[in-house]
Amino acid sequence: MKNHILIFVLFIVTSYSCNNPKTEPVQETSTAKTAGLIPAPATISLPAFKIVDLKGRVFNLTDFKGKKIFVNLWASWCPPCRAEIPSIEKLYSKIDKTKAAFVMLSLDNDFATAALFATNNKLTTPVFYPAENLPALFNVQGIPATFIFDEKGNLIKRMEGGDEYDTAAYLSLFTK
Repeated sequence: MKNHILIFVLFIVTSYSCNNPKTEPVQETSTAKTAGLIPAPATISLPAFKIVDLKGRVFNLTDFKGKKIFVNLWASWCPPCRAEIPSIEKLYSKIDKTKAAFVMLSLDNDFATAALFATNNKLTTPVFYPAENLPALFNVQGIPATFIFDEKGNLIKRMEGGDEYDTAAYLSLFTK
C-alpha cells in the first residue's frame, strides 16, 4: 500500500515538471499585454551566453537580439519536457523565423542523447547545448523552463513547468 501511495505522489510531481513548477510574470510590454501576462517591476535582460547547435556551430544568445527569443530548457529524460515539445513544434511552425528565434536548450548530460532524440522525433525547432556554464537566470529549480525575450532582449515571460504553446495567446505574442 505504501508503494502505491509513493508511486502516486511521484507521478503527480513529475507530471507537471521535473522539479518545482513556477511561473513568474515579468516586465509588461505591449506584446505581454496581448498574451495576458502580468507586469513585474524590474527589467531582466537576455544574458550573453554561448550555445552550440546540432552542427557544432557556436552562437551567443545575444546573436538573436532584434527578434523575439523563445528559450526552452529541457532534457530528453524529462517526461514533462517531452510532453510539451509537440506544442512548441506547432507554435514554431506558425511563426515568422525572421522575427523570432527558438532555442531548445538541452540539459542532457550528453548532447549526443539530445541530438538522437531530436532526430528520432523529427524536431524542427533548433536544438542547442550549453557551451559554458548556465547564466544565473537559467539556474532553475525544475524543467521544462521557458524564457521569452522581446526584440530588445528584455525578458517578457518566465515559466518553470510545462505549458501548452500552440495557443492564440502565444501566436499573438510572436506575431505582433
